[in-house]
Formats: sequence, C-alpha cells, structure tokens
Amino acid sequence: MLDPLHQFVIQPIFKINVVGFDLSFTNSSLAVVSAVVLICALFSFGLRNKSLIPDRLQAFVEETYLLIAGLIDNNVGTQGRQYFPFVFSIFFFVLFGNLLGMVPYMFTFTSHIIATFTLAMVVFLFVTILGIVKHGFRFLSLFAPKGLPTFLLPAVVPIEMISYLARPISLAIRLFANMMAGHTMMKVFAGFAAMFGVYGFIPIGVNVILTGFEIIIAIIQAYVFTILTCVYLNDAIHLH
Repeated sequence: MLDPLHQFVIQPIFKINVVGFDLSFTNSSLAVVSAVVLICALFSFGLRNKSLIPDRLQAFVEETYLLIAGLIDNNVGTQGRQYFPFVFSIFFFVLFGNLLGMVPYMFTFTSHIIATFTLAMVVFLFVTILGIVKHGFRFLSLFAPKGLPTFLLPAVVPIEMISYLARPISLAIRLFANMMAGHTMMKVFAGFAAMFGVYGFIPIGVNVILTGFEIIIAIIQAYVFTILTCVYLNDAIHLH
C-alpha cells in the first residue's frame, strides 16, 4: 500500500475480451470518461442561464474562453481563431486529466506516457496535415529558415526535421514527467507519515504543501501544453 508507483498501475474494472483483444474498461478509462463528463457538465451548467451579470460558474467559463482566445490571438493571430474549438478542447481535457488525479482514489491518466503521447500525436498530426493542406509542398520550407545561405542547407535541414519530429516526444514527456514526479513525491511523504504514526506531522505538513504545489503544476502544465499547441499551429499557418 506504501508503494509510490502502485498508483500508476492500470487495473481492469470490467474485463472485456473481443476475439483475443483486451478491451477491458480500466481505471484509466474511467478517469478519461469522468474528465469528458465533467467538462460537458461544467459548460452545460455554466452557460445554462447566459446572464448579463454572470454568476461565478458562468464567469469562470467566460474567463477561460477569453484566456484561450487570447492565447490564440497572441501566438497565432486572427487566422487561428477558426481552430479555437480544437485548442480549447485540448486545454480542458489536459486540465481535467491533471486535476482529477488530485482526487483521492482517482487515476491520473496524464501520468502515463501512452496517454500524453497520444495527445501530443493528435496535436502533431493535426498541425502537420493542416500545414500540408494549406501550403502544399511549400510546407517543406519550414525546415529551411529564410535568409539561410544555400551551402548551409544540407546541415540545417536535417536538424530542423529532427527538431520538428521530436515535438510530440518532448510535448508528451514534459506533461507525463511532471505529473508522475509530483504524484510520486506526494505518495512518498504520505508513506513517511504512515510510518511515523503520531510523529508524522512533519511529512503530513510537507504533503499538504506538495498538494497545493501539485495543483498549481497541474494547471501550469495544461497551460504550457496549450501554448505549445498554439506555437505549432502558428508554424503550420504562417511557416517562417
């Protein structure tokens, strides 16, 4: 029970096997479904009245709308506004995935590299396909910065391509590593508190601080993931 890594184990809730494929509904699946349901509930209740003078929930929804709209305008420009639903969905899915892990007995699916890599690949493929559709073969100019001398192209183009292809990896690892490290530290200090019994007030205090810190990290990581999505979107639309 004190194993700090046990919290990341995926366990089946309902075992489902279809022609040899394991399609079991797991604790990770439950967390993903819960995140989607909570996001839908947030906007359903937050926008049900659409009052001129908003209540706290409506104000929160409107402020997050303005936050993401501002990120797109600042990093992509007005041409990026049509992709607002995609960026907005990415932000809230990552945010709720991070914050759900702070609820006792809930699973943090963003602490698994396969989940964060899938999200990163969705972003990567979306902006890449968008860039190819929008610019055609001119999209390849993204790997050759303007003003670069011709004799440097053989050295710079491979570096730029590797950097571009590494985007989903860095995007996935950044989110996964931060969430996994934070939850592991919290579990370690919780174990110390259990071991020390009545004298465990020090690790309990540290864990309280870590909990607040981890909530901040959860929000920041969703924000960073969204900013990088906007940056990649800007590259696909405007190239260099």
